[in-house]
Amino acid sequence: MDDDSTSAHEESPFKGRTGLARVLNACRYSLHGFASAYRHEEAFRQEVWLAAVLLPLAFVFDVTRVERAAMLASVLFVLIVELLNSAIEAAVDRISLDRHRLSKRAKDVGSAAVFLSLVNVAVVWGLILFPRF
Repeated sequence: MDDDSTSAHEESPFKGRTGLARVLNACRYSLHGFASAYRHEEAFRQEVWLAAVLLPLAFVFDVTRVERAAMLASVLFVLIVELLNSAIEAAVDRISLDRHRLSKRAKDVGSAAVFLSLVNVAVVWGLILFPRF
C-alpha cells in the first residue's frame, strides 16, 4: 500500500472524522486550546488583556477600513504567535526539562517571534495614528 492510499484513521486515531463532526471537534479543540493557554501562560493572559483594550480602540479612531483591518490584524497576530510559541515551549518541555542548547534555542526563537509581533503592533498602529512621523 502506498502513502496516498493510507486513510487518515490509519495515520492517526484522532483523524478520520468528516463533515460537521470534524468542524465541531475542531472548534471544541480550539476552545480547549484557548482556555489552556489562558490558564497556563501568563504572557498569553497579558496579551489577551492588551487585545481586549486595543481591538475595541481600533473602532474609536477615524481611520479607513483597510487601516482598521491592519490594526486589528496586527493585534490578533500577536495572539497567534504567542499561541504557537506556547505550543513550542510545551512540546520542548514535554520532551525533557533538562537544559539543552537546542531547547534554549527553540524557546528563544519563539520568544523573538512574539517580540517581533509586538513591534509590528507598535509600527502598524504608529504609522496609522501618527502618519507624519
